[in-house]
Amino acid sequence: METHSQSICRRLIIRGRVQGVWYRASTRNQAVKHKLSGWVQNLADGSVAVLVNGPPHDVLSLIEWCRQGPPGARVEQVDIEECHEPSPSPGFEIKR
Repeated sequence: METHSQSICRRLIIRGRVQGVWYRASTRNQAVKHKLSGWVQNLADGSVAVLVNGPPHDVLSLIEWCRQGPPGARVEQVDIEECHEPSPSPGFEIKR
């Protein structure tokens, strides 16, 4: 039986043309739509990092979305790793 307490955590690094194309805001919108928690942040090397927590189906849906991104993005690679720490706070934030 699935309960609301079952959740998974994933860290993503998205590479390609993913900065300057509303990738962070679009990712946040998708995460909020799925009621996920975590954050999204631009990295100095031009990639985008995402930490996401939530029910497995919803986390996997966000990962699939991240493989395409918003219009204007050109995703070349998505690195995914499992993480075990909880999201730092409820909700999904855009980090600077």
